[in-house]
Amino acid sequence: MFKEKIICITGGTGSFGQAIVERFLKLPVKEIRIFSRDEKKQHDMRKKFNDERLKFYLGDVRQMDSLKDVMEDVDFVFHAAALKQVPSCEFFPLEAVKTNILGTENVLSAAIAAGVKKVICLSTDKAAYPINAMGISKAMMEKVMIARAVTSQNTVICGTRYGNVLASRGSVIPLFIEQIKAGEPLTVTDPQMTRFFMTLEEAVELVLYAFEHGEAGDIFVQKAPASTIGQLAQALKELYAQDHDITIIGTRPGEKSYETLLTREEYAAAQDLGEFYRVPADRRRLPYNKYFTEGDHSFTKAEEYNSYNTRQLTLKELKKTLQQLDICKKLLPSNNGVVD
Repeated sequence: MFKEKIICITGGTGSFGQAIVERFLKLPVKEIRIFSRDEKKQHDMRKKFNDERLKFYLGDVRQMDSLKDVMEDVDFVFHAAALKQVPSCEFFPLEAVKTNILGTENVLSAAIAAGVKKVICLSTDKAAYPINAMGISKAMMEKVMIARAVTSQNTVICGTRYGNVLASRGSVIPLFIEQIKAGEPLTVTDPQMTRFFMTLEEAVELVLYAFEHGEAGDIFVQKAPASTIGQLAQALKELYAQDHDITIIGTRPGEKSYETLLTREEYAAAQDLGEFYRVPADRRRLPYNKYFTEGDHSFTKAEEYNSYNTRQLTLKELKKTLQQLDICKKLLPSNNGVVD
């Protein structure tokens, strides 16, 4: 699929971008274009991979002009550029609108104009039943994606939605590890709060699955296990063989007790593909009857798919997963915390 193809990754210097670049560089791709606004991260990434097929473009998805050059002759786009931190988006919601919503519109418009064959947009579980600015902006990003997908003639546009990626930038695991190293208590918002957990490799697999199987407007979700935040803190304590206190600080603004990957309405329409769910877009143009005079009995019986009703990891399973992460491997005490 990727032989001699030119690929563009927006926000390509982030955790996901680095992981999928590592995968693509093992394939016979012609060129990988990293589009982002951080020259320091681009420089670090250039040194890390040291591959002439990797090209770096400075720009911002907010600026349509900066997207025109990077899209020229591109075959496939993976759109990962976004503002992802919940507190930052709460304080600056208009910035989330500019990047996550308007920036996505710019990326799709530039891709369609350049004749890109396929675009995969990355979203988050926080877009389902959103309560914070980040989730709301990503929910609107999905609506923009679907609206453009059903009208685009030559560019296939689809998306993915996934939960917390273990040890990604800004996630709770690096924070817990720093607190353990400093001998400080682990700060937990609510021990019973549940979250979906997946590795970066699983996030890459989801996106590649969507690329291979996605049709216009589809959203793909990978079935993922979950755990409580309290159990996550306990697992790290046991892996490091240290008995740190846990301080409960309470739920912060914009946080949910559990996250949802598929709403009740989406779950009713979703296709079960084994390891994945596919939520097809309604491709009818302006379906007014659907909104005013018609209903669907399946919605009445459906449940949502969330981090509370999915499979819950045991403490042993969680420890096994954690000790495979590079950030944990480097700091695990010798012969300590290893789970058979």
